[in-house]
Amino acid sequence: MAIRIKARAGESVEQMLRRFKKLCEKEGLTKDVKRQSYYEKPSERRRRAMRKSIKRQQIASGLIPAPVKPMGGRRGGPPSRSGGPKRPGGGFRPGGPRPGGPRRS
Repeated sequence: MAIRIKARAGESVEQMLRRFKKLCEKEGLTKDVKRQSYYEKPSERRRRAMRKSIKRQQIASGLIPAPVKPMGGRRGGPPSRSGGPKRPGGGFRPGGPRPGGPRRS
């Protein structure tokens, strides 16, 4: 199926490209391209389809809860100020000498 985008009045090229990417994602085109970028054996394809159908049946019957899409920012979580998880003790690695500490002999 062809995806066509018409330029709207006063719309920049970046905005048009963003709309095009969203339409490609909605059509499943990007997922299909990624899936076909490597060879998948027919047995793996059947196995993946079977797992997907089993999970769909379990969700429908209520055995497992349906996945919840995250709400919030662009990536789904609250913004982080710290820059990532830090280890307690300033980077001390168990099993090795403490950096900067006195050596015992």
